[in-house]
Amino acid sequence: MYTPSKSIRTLFFTSISLLAVLFSQLSGQQKEISRDTSFTLDNTAPKVYKQYPHARLVVAILPDGIAAEENIVYARYKERELHLDLFSPREKGEAFHPGVILIHGGGWRSGHRQMEWPMAQYLAARGYVTATVEYRLSMEARYPAGVYDLKAAIRWMRANAARHHIDPNKIAVYGCSAGGELAAFLGTTGDVKKFEGSPEDTTISTRVQAVVDVDGVLDFTTPAESAKDGDPTKPSAGKSWFGASYAENPEIWREASPINYVDAGAAPILFVNSSLERFHAGRDEMIGQLNELRIYSEVHTIPDTPHPFWLFHPWFEEASGYIVTFLDKTLKGK
Repeated sequence: MYTPSKSIRTLFFTSISLLAVLFSQLSGQQKEISRDTSFTLDNTAPKVYKQYPHARLVVAILPDGIAAEENIVYARYKERELHLDLFSPREKGEAFHPGVILIHGGGWRSGHRQMEWPMAQYLAARGYVTATVEYRLSMEARYPAGVYDLKAAIRWMRANAARHHIDPNKIAVYGCSAGGELAAFLGTTGDVKKFEGSPEDTTISTRVQAVVDVDGVLDFTTPAESAKDGDPTKPSAGKSWFGASYAENPEIWREASPINYVDAGAAPILFVNSSLERFHAGRDEMIGQLNELRIYSEVHTIPDTPHPFWLFHPWFEEASGYIVTFLDKTLKGK
């Protein structure tokens, strides 16, 4: 079984923990945020290694020629600041690059943006300006707060496009698990006023030109998602995010399902899935809707994979290959 050296693992996980603490305390006036640490690299890796001894964690290593700007404030809610980390080609010249916003998973309750650094750096090395974003999770603010945050991140990227050499007409969203659901939601609700929050500048569009959904469900009303709340002492991730079980408030579960917003303005979408069927909920139905509207989509299911496969070798290589090919096709016209 592959196991990273103790010094590497200690340095990596300690650094992530320190970063999380630092980011939550950057402002002396910012109140302490409740954190759920149920989904971290530290506790996920041993579970994956037990079932897949050949797996190894993908570690973020900044590629040569890529610049990193960490802890950029992209939105504020009174004392609360939201941050992103930006990765971009160091030698920009006259070129303007497509932008990609990366959204971490964790059941809308846990996880952190640094988990997506490896993919963000990988894409940046292939000609994209990428941003891993913090968004409010269910212990801090329930749905649709996270949607408002991510729409604000899209507006930030467009408002700052010239400064960072980003093509504002070529922006994609990428997400994994809960982040994949959110990416699909953003791709089907561009400029829908109900989900915009309260932007200072309403002239900046939140439409995106491509979506990558990695194991993110599309329909919350399927039994795999909606039938989890039989024990009131163990609320599902959905109930924690919505503030009600499906039985208590089915309408909010339907409202948050990306499958219900597919129209002619929906973005092309790539589905990259694990072998676990529950994370395919709504996928085939959405592909059918997209086909009727002649909107491009791709689907790749990687066999014999755990749910968080995108965080591990050897699956990172296969998934990232599909992702770059799709983004090159939809954003670069290759």
